Amino acid sequence: MFNNKSDNGLIMFVNLLGVGVAYGMLGISLWLSTEVPLSTKGFWGMAVLMLTLALVNFVKYRFDDKMSEDRIQRIQDAKNEKLLSEYVGSDSEI
Repeated sequence: MFNNKSDNGLIMFVNLLGVGVAYGMLGISLWLSTEVPLSTKGFWGMAVLMLTLALVNFVKYRFDDKMSEDRIQRIQDAKNEKLLSEYVGSDSEI
């Protein structure tokens, strides 16, 4: 009936893109470095931190989206059950 789409899809896409970019940057950094100076270790640390934060956000918004879908489905099931019980109740009175 109504397609109530929230912004979770866009936020999940941006977070997923962030995860991919972080993995790519970390992989390129590991591939191209022959010696590992302190600044590179710091970059890797920041990359891992950003990746972790993006993954936490991604999982949170996926969980919120799933909970929203479940809640909407339960409301629709309750409406259908009420309609069916009213229909069956009106038939028995005839």
